[in-house]
Amino acid sequence: MTNILVVEDEKNQALLYRNELSAEGYSVSVARDGREAVTMAKLNPPDLLVLDINMPGMDGIEAMGKILGENNRIPIVINTAYSSFKDNFMTWSADAYIVKSADLTELKKAIKEILEKRKAQ
Repeated sequence: MTNILVVEDEKNQALLYRNELSAEGYSVSVARDGREAVTMAKLNPPDLLVLDINMPGMDGIEAMGKILGENNRIPIVINTAYSSFKDNFMTWSADAYIVKSADLTELKKAIKEILEKRKAQ
């Protein structure tokens, strides 16, 4: 089963992602902030990471740098409420950049496409 690590500090949003992605057949783990995500990704590398940017403590951009520094094969989907971070060159390492929405169709589509592309390689 494909393991997805969702990094989201907002409890209800994290629950929504866990429920929706589990219904798609993924095994979903949740980290509440960047520090927890770095630790979890090191201990049990996920098949894909869904990463928020604005979080307390370590933000998503710093966490992404640390995670990719340890394992640059983990695909990352940035999922944030702010489209302005798309212009930040630090986010260009991500495989996809999705602006948050209550409708997770775009997020699910990006995850599926990235995982299919990785399998084909």
